[in-house]
Amino acid sequence: MLPEFVTKSGPGKYRLQVWVQPGAKRTELAGLYQGCLKIRLKAPPVDNKANKELMSFLAAQLEIRSNQVELVSGQSGRKKVLHVNMPSHPDWRVLSHS
Repeated sequence: MLPEFVTKSGPGKYRLQVWVQPGAKRTELAGLYQGCLKIRLKAPPVDNKANKELMSFLAAQLEIRSNQVELVSGQSGRKKVLHVNMPSHPDWRVLSHS
């Protein structure tokens, strides 16, 4: 079963809804917020730094390469939509426990 912030969008493709809080003390999972996975990011929201850190952090949590995570919308906002390409079904529990 998929968590509420994930929808399957094709074979090996998933859509994640994420709410970010840039400029935090450290990068970490922060539970759920308005149906999205909330992630605190240490990076500031300038020069695309927070978006890059978000994609790297998610890739590390899911144990995939950074190029398998793509920011689809929300480049300058707190609510973001990302596509994750994974050949096997991921263990979403790594993102659900904060």
